Amino acid sequence: MSSQRYEEVKTLLRRLVPVARRVLGENDELTLKMRQTYAGALYLGCATLDELREAVTRLEEVERTARRVLGGAHPTVLNIERSRRVALLKLRAHETPPGSA
Repeated sequence: MSSQRYEEVKTLLRRLVPVARRVLGENDELTLKMRQTYAGALYLGCATLDELREAVTRLEEVERTARRVLGGAHPTVLNIERSRRVALLKLRAHETPPGSA
Protein backbone atom coordinates (compact mmCIF):
# COMPACT_ATOMS: atom_id res chain seq x y z
CA MET A 1 0.00 0.00 0.00
CA SER A 2 1.33 3.45 -0.84
CA SER A 3 2.11 6.00 1.85
CA GLN A 4 -0.71 8.15 0.47
CA ARG A 5 -3.18 5.36 1.29
CA TYR A 6 -1.87 5.15 4.86
CA GLU A 7 -2.46 8.88 5.18
CA GLU A 8 -6.03 8.42 3.92
CA VAL A 9 -6.64 5.60 6.40
CA LYS A 10 -5.26 7.70 9.27
CA THR A 11 -7.43 10.66 8.30
CA LEU A 12 -10.56 8.53 8.01
CA LEU A 13 -10.03 6.61 11.25
CA ARG A 14 -9.11 9.75 13.20
CA ARG A 15 -12.72 10.79 12.55
CA LEU A 16 -14.42 7.39 12.81
CA VAL A 17 -12.82 5.87 15.92
CA PRO A 18 -14.34 8.47 18.29
CA VAL A 19 -17.74 7.89 16.64
CA ALA A 20 -17.40 4.12 17.07
CA ARG A 21 -16.41 4.58 20.71
CA ARG A 22 -19.45 6.75 21.33
CA VAL A 23 -21.98 4.67 19.34
CA LEU A 24 -20.73 1.09 19.82
CA GLY A 25 -18.85 1.53 23.07
CA GLU A 26 -15.24 1.38 24.16
CA ASN A 27 -15.33 -2.42 24.55
CA ASP A 28 -17.02 -3.34 21.28
CA GLU A 29 -14.96 -5.68 19.08
CA LEU A 30 -15.40 -3.49 16.00
CA THR A 31 -14.22 -0.45 17.95
CA LEU A 32 -11.16 -2.39 19.10
CA LYS A 33 -10.39 -3.50 15.53
CA MET A 34 -10.75 0.06 14.25
CA ARG A 35 -8.32 1.27 16.91
CA GLN A 36 -5.89 -1.48 15.89
CA THR A 37 -6.23 -0.53 12.22
CA TYR A 38 -5.51 3.12 13.03
CA ALA A 39 -2.39 2.15 14.97
CA GLY A 40 -1.35 -0.09 12.07
CA ALA A 41 -1.66 2.82 9.67
CA LEU A 42 0.64 4.76 11.99
CA TYR A 43 3.48 2.22 11.99
CA LEU A 44 3.19 0.83 8.47
CA GLY A 45 4.61 2.67 5.51
CA CYS A 46 6.96 5.61 6.05
CA ALA A 47 6.40 6.12 9.77
CA THR A 48 8.19 8.81 11.76
CA LEU A 49 9.67 8.05 15.16
CA ASP A 50 6.73 9.84 16.82
CA GLU A 51 4.23 7.78 14.80
CA LEU A 52 5.99 4.56 15.81
CA ARG A 53 5.87 5.56 19.47
CA GLU A 54 2.20 6.51 19.19
CA ALA A 55 1.39 3.23 17.44
CA VAL A 56 3.06 1.16 20.18
CA THR A 57 1.26 3.12 22.90
CA ARG A 58 -2.12 2.79 21.19
CA LEU A 59 -1.63 -0.93 20.56
CA GLU A 60 -0.66 -1.50 24.20
CA GLU A 61 -3.87 0.25 25.28
CA VAL A 62 -6.14 -1.57 22.86
CA GLU A 63 -4.48 -4.90 23.68
CA ARG A 64 -5.17 -4.45 27.40
CA THR A 65 -8.81 -3.61 26.72
CA ALA A 66 -9.29 -6.43 24.21
CA ARG A 67 -7.65 -8.98 26.52
CA ARG A 68 -9.94 -7.92 29.39
CA VAL A 69 -13.10 -7.94 27.23
CA LEU A 70 -12.48 -10.83 24.84
CA GLY A 71 -9.99 -13.03 26.71
CA GLY A 72 -6.37 -13.77 25.95
CA ALA A 73 -7.01 -16.58 23.45
CA HIS A 74 -9.41 -14.60 21.23
CA PRO A 75 -8.17 -14.24 17.62
CA THR A 76 -8.63 -10.44 17.72
CA VAL A 77 -6.47 -10.21 20.84
CA LEU A 78 -3.78 -12.39 19.25
CA ASN A 79 -3.84 -10.22 16.13
CA ILE A 80 -3.50 -7.03 18.18
CA GLU A 81 -0.64 -8.57 20.16
CA ARG A 82 1.13 -9.49 16.91
CA SER A 83 0.68 -5.94 15.61
CA ARG A 84 2.09 -4.53 18.84
CA ARG A 85 5.17 -6.75 18.57
CA VAL A 86 5.81 -5.69 14.97
CA ALA A 87 5.36 -2.01 15.84
CA LEU A 88 7.72 -2.38 18.79
CA LEU A 89 10.36 -4.05 16.59
CA LYS A 90 10.08 -1.22 14.06
CA LEU A 91 10.36 1.34 16.86
CA ARG A 92 13.47 -0.32 18.32
CA ALA A 93 15.06 -0.54 14.87
CA HIS A 94 14.30 3.13 14.28
CA GLU A 95 15.72 4.18 17.67
CA THR A 96 18.93 2.14 17.32
CA PRO A 97 21.68 4.27 15.79
CA PRO A 98 23.32 2.84 12.63
CA GLY A 99 26.42 0.76 13.35
CA SER A 100 25.39 -0.15 16.91
CA ALA A 101 23.88 -3.53 17.62
